[in-house]
Amino acid sequence: MERAWKQVKSNKGAAGVDGMEIGDFPDFAKEHWERILQKLANGSYSPSPVRSVQIPKDGGKYRHLGIPTVLDRVIQQAISQALTPLYEPHFSDHSHGFRPERSAHDAIDEMLRESNIKGAKSHVVDCDLAAFFDTVNHQKLMGKLRERIADPALLKLIHGYLKAGVIPSKLSREEREEERQVRNEGVPQGGPLSPLLANILLDELDHELEKRGHKFVRYADDFVILCWSLRAGERILRSVTKYLSDELKLTVNTTKSQVVKLRDASFLGFEIVHRRIWWTKKSQKKFKDRIKEITKRTRGHSPTKVTAELRMYVRGAMNYYAKGMKCGEARDLDKWMRSRMRLYYWKQWGRPRTRRWKLLRLGIGRGEVHKVSRSRKGPWRISHTSIVHRAMTIAWLESQGLPSIEKQWCSIRYPNGKKRPTG
Repeated sequence: MERAWKQVKSNKGAAGVDGMEIGDFPDFAKEHWERILQKLANGSYSPSPVRSVQIPKDGGKYRHLGIPTVLDRVIQQAISQALTPLYEPHFSDHSHGFRPERSAHDAIDEMLRESNIKGAKSHVVDCDLAAFFDTVNHQKLMGKLRERIADPALLKLIHGYLKAGVIPSKLSREEREEERQVRNEGVPQGGPLSPLLANILLDELDHELEKRGHKFVRYADDFVILCWSLRAGERILRSVTKYLSDELKLTVNTTKSQVVKLRDASFLGFEIVHRRIWWTKKSQKKFKDRIKEITKRTRGHSPTKVTAELRMYVRGAMNYYAKGMKCGEARDLDKWMRSRMRLYYWKQWGRPRTRRWKLLRLGIGRGEVHKVSRSRKGPWRISHTSIVHRAMTIAWLESQGLPSIEKQWCSIRYPNGKKRPTG
């Protein structure tokens, strides 16, 4: 349990329906832990419902996320830690999602290896499971768990987590029980146990595809199957759709699932073109849209806070996307992001008097300062002028905390320092 608590603490996360924050848990545990352990031992512990929040997706849609209480996250994490060694050796080598020492990069690397084999299969079956975490069949999943778990108390506890209700966010205490929605299917996406339960259920699919001799790669509920031709792919898609429906009680999204040529396929935000991995146009748009959102000039946040947000986002995004990004793309994105920040500073400075004072402090001559501070040009055009560039140099922007996309690309792709940014 102590190891589980350390993991939950490091993951941070929001409060559940009881309002308890991560920092409040140690005091709560000191007072109630013995009683909780006793309930877990005799099977009388009842999980709390999860707090439902909606995360925006592409196309104006939302993904439902269930946030368990901190206590339930600790218990779920402990269960996951106990069950992972039991199931991990039996999982397929073609499954990469939410597993130790595996990642999305491993999944796309395997797809590349399979496609580079001489006489490789040239088409891809891209199968999309409709709302997978919301439609997991409880009876089927519990049946899979009983195959390896003999402890009835543990099975009862897991079943309790599956059946725990969902309460929408922003409700008063009085409204919560009235609005509690009992779950008859689905795994609450957001708890530490959910990824393992998803892999346990979909492991049956993995072994079925292996038995049929298919070349496939799966990451959580996203998977692709490589095949010889369009006709073969359509036949595989029909067969797999029927198997998922009949055996696992899962639904395939027929509008999104398709058979395409390898060069037209996308998987986990990447694509394979000319035997190389590149990030997709959709991923590029997502990357730029997020930076636009952070540097939106009407936000009203201080530049210090904006650059801190950029550092956090760019670090995580580059760790993921640098694998499929060209150096020239990183350099161009750097220039674009610097322009966004120059524009942000210019808008923050506001009045002509403030702008003149700031430019003078940054070493621009009085004649040029007067000219640019009184210009009728729009802020975006002003931010591209040579005067503003000489004032807010690359070195100055980096001294203010602005991250460098190109430098991060170089450090990720060339960790030994063989390639240097051009600056």
